[in-house]
Amino acid sequence: MKRTLQIGTIAALFFISTVSLRAQGFDIGKYAGEFLSSGGGARALGMGSAYVAVANDASAVYWNPAALSLVRHPQILFLHSSRFSDIIKYNFLAFAMPWGRDGGIGVGLIRLSVDNIPHTALTNPNLELGEIYVDEDGKTRINKPYVAYQFSDAEYGIFIAFGKQRGERLRFGGAIKVVHKSFDENSAWGLGFDFSVRYRVHDRLIVGANFQDLTSTLLVWDTGKKELIVPTVKLGVLLPVNLPGLHARLAPALDADVKFERRGDAAQVNIGRASLDFHAGMELLYRNRLALRLGSDVGAFTAGAGLRLPRLSVDYAFMSHNELGDTHRVSLMVTLQKSRQ
Repeated sequence: MKRTLQIGTIAALFFISTVSLRAQGFDIGKYAGEFLSSGGGARALGMGSAYVAVANDASAVYWNPAALSLVRHPQILFLHSSRFSDIIKYNFLAFAMPWGRDGGIGVGLIRLSVDNIPHTALTNPNLELGEIYVDEDGKTRINKPYVAYQFSDAEYGIFIAFGKQRGERLRFGGAIKVVHKSFDENSAWGLGFDFSVRYRVHDRLIVGANFQDLTSTLLVWDTGKKELIVPTVKLGVLLPVNLPGLHARLAPALDADVKFERRGDAAQVNIGRASLDFHAGMELLYRNRLALRLGSDVGAFTAGAGLRLPRLSVDYAFMSHNELGDTHRVSLMVTLQKSRQ
C-alpha cells in the first residue's frame, strides 16, 4: 500500500507541474518531444517497441532505467537507421555498467537529424520574386532564388540514468535528460527527468512503467520562445514462457503510451487531452543464441532478428510504412566481461 501511494504521488506531481507551467504562459509543444519516441536498440524496435517490461541491457537508459539494475557486465550499444527514404538519420548510443551489488548506471545519446537542407535567398533581396532588374554590370536579370548555404535540423537527447533493486521483485530508477535542438541559426535547450519501475509479479508476469518528462521538460529557444514537452507514461507487460522441448524462450509483450497533447485522430485512442498508442511484440529466442521477432508499432508491421555471441550481439529490425517507405535498423552491442562486485 505504501509503495502504491508513493507511485500515485509521483503521478499526481507531473500533472500538477504541467498545469502550473501552462498557467504561466508557456506553450504546450505538441510533438516537441516526438524525436525521443523512436527508442533505441534494434531488438526493441523489431518487437514493435513493446519493450518497457522487456529491457535488460544498455538500451534501458531510454526504455526503463530501473532495468539497469539487471546489467551484469559493462555494455556499449549503437544503433543507426535511415528513415523515410533516407531523409531522416537516427542514431542511438548507450553505455551501461553495474554499480554495487544491486544497481546499475548508464548514459545514452539520441540524435535525429535532417541534413543538407538548402537555405535559399533572392539574388536581389530588395525586390519581389520574379521581378526583372538590371544588375551592377548592366545585365538584365530575373530576381530568383539560389542556395546560399545548407544546414541541418538536428535534435539531441542526452540521458544520465540509474537503476536499483529493492527486494526480490521491485526495481526502480530514473534519468536526467538534457534536450538540445537546432534549426538553421536558432537553437533551444531543455532539462527533463524520467522515473521508472519494474516489478516481477511472478515468473511469468513482469510489468513496467516509465514516466518520461515527469515534471514536463521546458525548452527555451534563443528567440525567446518557450515550449513544454509534456509527460508521457509508457506502460508495459511481459509474459515470458520457457519452451524446454524446443530449447527456446517465447517473450510476448504489450505496451501502451499515454500522452497528454490533444493528439486527436493522430492517436489510436484519444479522450480529451489524453491519447493512447499501442505497441505489441514477440520474441522467440532459440538456445539463447538466435532470436526472431515480430511486432506492431502503433499499427505499423515490424520484424527482426538477432544473433547473440559471447561478447557481441547483432540485431536487425524492419518497419513498413505505406506512404513514407520502409525503415531498416541495425544495432550492435558489445559486452565487456567483468563480474559485478
